[in-house]
Amino acid sequence: MAIQWTLNKGRVPIKIWTRELEYEALQQLINLSQLPIIAHPIAAMPDVHPGKGATVGAVIPTVAAVIPAAVGVDIGCGMCAVRLTLNARDLPDNLHNLRNSIEAAVPLGFNQHERSKVRGSAHARQARHMSDRLDVIVGKHPGIMKMQRHFNETWVCQLGTLGGGNHFIELCIDEAEQIWVMLHSGSRGIGNVIGRYFIAAAQKDMRRHKVNLPDKDLAYLSEGSELFDDYVEALDWAQEYAMENRRMLLALVLESLAAGLPPFKVSEEAINCHHNYVARETHCGERLYITRKGAIRAGEGELGIIPGSMGAKSFIVRGLGNSTSYCSCSHGAGRRMSRSEAKRFFSRRDLVEQTEGIECRKDGGVLDEIPGAYKDIDVVMANQSDLVEIVHTLKQILCVKG
Repeated sequence: MAIQWTLNKGRVPIKIWTRELEYEALQQLINLSQLPIIAHPIAAMPDVHPGKGATVGAVIPTVAAVIPAAVGVDIGCGMCAVRLTLNARDLPDNLHNLRNSIEAAVPLGFNQHERSKVRGSAHARQARHMSDRLDVIVGKHPGIMKMQRHFNETWVCQLGTLGGGNHFIELCIDEAEQIWVMLHSGSRGIGNVIGRYFIAAAQKDMRRHKVNLPDKDLAYLSEGSELFDDYVEALDWAQEYAMENRRMLLALVLESLAAGLPPFKVSEEAINCHHNYVARETHCGERLYITRKGAIRAGEGELGIIPGSMGAKSFIVRGLGNSTSYCSCSHGAGRRMSRSEAKRFFSRRDLVEQTEGIECRKDGGVLDEIPGAYKDIDVVMANQSDLVEIVHTLKQILCVKG
């Protein structure tokens, strides 16, 4: 049964879709609700948990302004999924070689594509297509380039790479025993430096105008300023980069699978959706900047992806277009423990037990991603039954982490 209740502690109400809410996350929501640029209720999704400044799992409607830290530094982070014309019976009994193949094809963690292999390739041509806009952005803000070593080489070579943390590539089986490929990644290092640069710029601008904030990480940029226009342009570019990164990742994964599985095709169009981003949308009778920080758009009929942890179920969903949430829903299960807490609380033996039957890393390097560190995805889905309907239920059988 869906849960939705309202908290009135600031200038605007907070609509909340869960009873499981940490004090820190609650305080962050209250801080957000006190900002003068927010004129309509904030929506907190059922996977809500503390973030940096703004809560992860929040949908934030701002008027003529944006909050760079609310978007965060993994701009455009999101999910991609496709169903294949393969059945579970088409898979080998042991998936270890398939995982090795994917890990060999896709740069993981801090790794990136070798420059010599990128030069002159379709990869490089796509990067050139994006470079003109980036040159304009960096030309106006050269400090962005100074924040990353080998700037121009790095952003090109990181297209089609996974990254680390909670980013992943998975093979899943749906209720009809069909195979899906699902992946999670964002705008890599370039999104990080753009995010950090404009977060710092917004904080400096707030100090210059002597604006008092409940949290310095809620510094915002207002329409009409050059800095606002430049951030929106950089944000849009990074979101496009993240989308292209997932397209390239998917192509690499499918190519690696083709070498080890029977011939297959993609049987459904890819779902490729952001869950850390800003969009200009009309709600409450006016044009707003909607920041979805750890939330996906769930407009009526729109397909989306809600992953569980690496040992739980994931879902392909169809949006119900609920206006109270600004046509949004959760982006996953949501953490119930921080990474450091998970490492203290769980052991490698716990990780092995909680990922039984899944081909994945089971070493201490991914202990912070253990399923027990996340909220129960079934509860999360039940809490938002008024936001989405389930189209497919997926069970992970192979997971690659950075």
